[in-house]
Amino acid sequence: MRLSSIFKSALMSTLLVSSALQAKPVYVATTAIVEHPALDAVRDGIKQALNDNGYSGDNLKFTYESAQGKPDIASQIARKMVGENPDIIVAIATPSAQAAVTATKTIPVVFSAVTDPLAAKLVPTLEQPGGNVTGLSDMANIKEHFTLIKEFVPNLKVLGIPYNPGEANAVSMLESAKVVAEKMGIKIVEAAAPKSSDVMIAAKQLVGKADAIYCPIDNTIISAVESVIKVGIDAQVPVFAGDTSTVERGAIAAVGYNYFDLGRQTGDIVVRILKGEKPGSIDVKMAKGTDLYVNPKMAKKMGIEVPKEVLEKATKIVK
Repeated sequence: MRLSSIFKSALMSTLLVSSALQAKPVYVATTAIVEHPALDAVRDGIKQALNDNGYSGDNLKFTYESAQGKPDIASQIARKMVGENPDIIVAIATPSAQAAVTATKTIPVVFSAVTDPLAAKLVPTLEQPGGNVTGLSDMANIKEHFTLIKEFVPNLKVLGIPYNPGEANAVSMLESAKVVAEKMGIKIVEAAAPKSSDVMIAAKQLVGKADAIYCPIDNTIISAVESVIKVGIDAQVPVFAGDTSTVERGAIAAVGYNYFDLGRQTGDIVVRILKGEKPGSIDVKMAKGTDLYVNPKMAKKMGIEVPKEVLEKATKIVK
């Protein structure tokens, strides 16, 4: 009888422990280098993908921290997250991804909105990268971007690009832009903006030199893009962008990714890992699907009109 009681007690304890383990929520720690609409949309898309796959409420602990545009804070956040031992760290944008990858070799890291994961040294290869890291790249089709700009400015000869020389994805993008531009007969004039507070100065340096300004997918530039827009209006230099959310903030046009969808695509990778797949066995994905946004009101303020052909094929016309 006593052995039976002991057995029942042990069985009950086992069931209670098992139940507690099952009730434990998965912990997804998310961080981004800075808050701006595109990166915020990525975060929201990731959470939506988790919710769609049954991770919400009591079975999900989802945290988010912004590095406020500062790589040193990104490193602090990454180390703090590692100390909390989440199930997965999701790092949005290159500097935050680099910080997370440096901070841990064991906790799964999924990056998103990273232009060039190889140049950023996040993974050694895009196919089955091995280790604890995988993710999604938002490498842009620069030729498509420049072709759109030429529809607005047919005689485009010189294109100004403000960028952060300290951000790996921005440097990679600029080099790609120069290659594409040369083939299209366009000269690139660059202006460095290492910090958000430098963005307006960089934009002003392009006035009188460039026929148009292109704001690339550069977190420093995008975080202070209103400064570039103001310069464009004041100097009557049209401003274009590499991401569609910037058109809603004042750029004339952009063909690019829907960053909420990009977040959902990233979230799908997170779900695969939560269900047992190893990060290193999952290929780095390329973002899918592009939209064309145009802002006729801002085009007029910068002294140009939106071509009828562009309006007709626009995914969204910003009012």
